[in-house]
Amino acid sequence: MLPDPLVLFFLLGLVARLLRSDLKVPEALYEALALYLLLAIGLKGGVELASHPLGGLGAKIAGVLALGFATPVVAYAALRGLGRLPVADSASIAGHYGSVSVVTFAVATGWLASRGVAHEPYMALFVALLEVPGILVGIAIARLHAPGRVAWGRLAHEVFLGKGIVLLIGGLAIGWAAGPAQFAPLKPLFADLFKGVLAFFLLEMGLVVASQLGELRRAGLFLPAFALAAPVAFGAAGAWAGTALGFTPGGAAIVATLAASASYIAAPTAMRIAIPEASPALSLTAALGVTFPFNLFVGIPLYHRFAAAAAG
Repeated sequence: MLPDPLVLFFLLGLVARLLRSDLKVPEALYEALALYLLLAIGLKGGVELASHPLGGLGAKIAGVLALGFATPVVAYAALRGLGRLPVADSASIAGHYGSVSVVTFAVATGWLASRGVAHEPYMALFVALLEVPGILVGIAIARLHAPGRVAWGRLAHEVFLGKGIVLLIGGLAIGWAAGPAQFAPLKPLFADLFKGVLAFFLLEMGLVVASQLGELRRAGLFLPAFALAAPVAFGAAGAWAGTALGFTPGGAAIVATLAASASYIAAPTAMRIAIPEASPALSLTAALGVTFPFNLFVGIPLYHRFAAAAAG
């Protein structure tokens, strides 16, 4: 059976860049696609959240946030202890792996839907919640080891008012306030077209990832090994935690996917401000050049198996 069409769009972009095609997505269009995806995910999650009382989610929210704070600590210990990377680079990469990838989440939900696997409909809430903890932990570790002045006001603005957080939380709030009935006129744009827009975005991601592959040769063996091992370990932990928190196997698979993903949109901006001495090339090479395609091709089905095993 052929892979999911979304993965094939990513593969098309990857191969096109490797073959030195002149294919490119205009920067303005790429930005528009990213904004659409963030808002659409928030809106759909908010509409579903309107049908579920928030009072019953307290334990799940606390548990998922605990996972979000734990993963960057473990990542830092591995990067610093096993990889012997500098403190700044270890903290920055750990922050990327503590945060999440919205696109990986979108692909995971599509993968589950195409196979008829149900999950809690409010999972977009956890995407918004998990954007921040990893970034904060990475910055805290770096500052503890190398105290210095940080532009906290500017940093807080980037972390909490960056476009990803604003659109996800704003979309959640709008969807929750509108509910299914009032959202119905917007459904053709924000629900029916979602997968097509995601396919276009993944085409661009393939082009971007191919351009990062040259950095792998300069990164040494440890970093790509970490970028492959970390999502598997964090995905297994996420599947177990999701199951323990009472999520369905589909919901636990999404928690696992979020734990296994790495940010390449929100985290790089925050880390450039807070840890300017860290190399952004190392973080992006690991998160975008290795972990992102691994999750697309191998990780998401693997995390679903982890969740099914945990539930069984």
